[in-house]
Amino acid sequence: MKSYRPTTMAANGMITTPHYLATQAGMKVLQNGGNAVEAAIAAVSTIGVVYPHMNGIGGDNFWLVYDAKKKELKALNSSGRSGENVTIDFYKRQQLDKIPSRGVLAANTVPGAVAGWEQAYQFSREQLKGTYSWEQLLQSAIHYAKEGFPVTPSQEYWTNVNLDDKDSQFRYLQRFPEFCKIFLKSCGLAYQAGDMMKQTDLALTLEGIAKGGSQSFYQGEIAKAIFEDLQANGGLLTAGDLARHTSDWVEPISVKYRGHTVYNVPPNSQGFASLSILNILNNFNLDLINEGSAEYYHVLTEAIKLAFLDRDQYLTDPEFSPIPLEHLLSPQRGMELANKIDFTRAQSFEKQLDPKGDTIWLGVVDKDGNAVSLIQSIYHEFGSGFIPKNTGIVLQNRGSFFSLDPEQVNCLKPCKRTYHTLNPAMMFSEDALSLVYGTMGGEGQPQTQAALVTRMVDYGYPVQAAIEAPRWLYGRTWGAASNSLKIESRVSDEVIQILQEKGHEVEVLEDFTDVMGHAGVIKIDPVSGVKYGGADPRGDGLALGY
Repeated sequence: MKSYRPTTMAANGMITTPHYLATQAGMKVLQNGGNAVEAAIAAVSTIGVVYPHMNGIGGDNFWLVYDAKKKELKALNSSGRSGENVTIDFYKRQQLDKIPSRGVLAANTVPGAVAGWEQAYQFSREQLKGTYSWEQLLQSAIHYAKEGFPVTPSQEYWTNVNLDDKDSQFRYLQRFPEFCKIFLKSCGLAYQAGDMMKQTDLALTLEGIAKGGSQSFYQGEIAKAIFEDLQANGGLLTAGDLARHTSDWVEPISVKYRGHTVYNVPPNSQGFASLSILNILNNFNLDLINEGSAEYYHVLTEAIKLAFLDRDQYLTDPEFSPIPLEHLLSPQRGMELANKIDFTRAQSFEKQLDPKGDTIWLGVVDKDGNAVSLIQSIYHEFGSGFIPKNTGIVLQNRGSFFSLDPEQVNCLKPCKRTYHTLNPAMMFSEDALSLVYGTMGGEGQPQTQAALVTRMVDYGYPVQAAIEAPRWLYGRTWGAASNSLKIESRVSDEVIQILQEKGHEVEVLEDFTDVMGHAGVIKIDPVSGVKYGGADPRGDGLALGY
């Protein structure tokens, strides 16, 4: 498999993100002696400015951080909890049977992102002997917010998508004054690709965070501005909810795959579903299945369906409901699920899956071998759409994923973390870090992770070729009542016909559509130490090394 872009190669540091300006911000830190965590903070704060439809400081993040000297992998859960007053009864009294996807009632969980940056920064200072100041690492983000940046085609496209349908409460974002003030021109039109866009309010907010740390966001003037505007508009989060937020270091979870160990973050993340897919595939000899064949797409899609059944039965905040991870990721469970796959017929999957998710993933490896796999999101494009006045902070709508059915495992309760799609990944080979990888894409994340791993591990694809190879996504599209198997049009008509004969409802999409997510990979050669980086042409990303 050849790639359109070359794989980036470098002996020292490597970074890949879905926006070139964020990659450059992180690379500058690496080249000036900064470590992987410091580079990740510079990059992720920057991408929160220059890719605002996908992520920002009003969202959540999850981290995997590898300390090469100690040979220790840590996971950081920086997702926010629902507010103390956020209850099923409240929404029922509003005559709602589902939490709205937009507006103040969708912004019902605390944004965890900034706390995650600071927790990781403290780890960098204490464990990795970082040399950058907190204020230095936010300068790139502040610069682009204050001085402006050229809007990408992605931002133009997704802004217009959300201006199209005035009859849809979901998409019609013009009803939010701060959204119009920031993301639309004075004539009410979206910024076009190449237009310079400034975010003056966000620049001031970031300057406050640079000087006062996360405390200013959760307990200071920024917290006050968030709380007061939410309350003035009928929101539910309180000052206490913001002040009580904690981001937590947790134990990574793992499975074995073809002699390698693959790691992810534990619940409330869906990371165990990504691992479960590989655990199922362990029971098939992919040497006997050609990559890109109908059998390849079929067996991976069926494994995905089965892993998602386990995920949907259990996934929520583990502090509210026990999750039997040891069983779900055991070899026995993998074999049990693998035995349910019929190579002649597709299984039906009743739950409607929406694989769309607006997120960024980035990866960093520094000259000492320290590494970060980091994912950050505001959930849907532009999150809740609600921006507290004069802050520039797009609040996430992650809490709209809670169920209002008290019998559902992910039912809404106060001070609870919701089922979360975000999950960053790493792979180790003989106890040495070999892959740092991930993608955006909501429920598509486990699917694309499976594509990357099988193509690199089972079929020997180079990094960039694995990212660019035709991808698939199982789920539904806007307005659809059933799930379909979406496949890029580079897949042959013969393969598509065979899949249809097996019972898959195939939907052919354009090549390199960003519906498939923006994936990235860094591979480390165990002998030479050379880093191989790749970025997805489906996005606006760039892999750089030095």
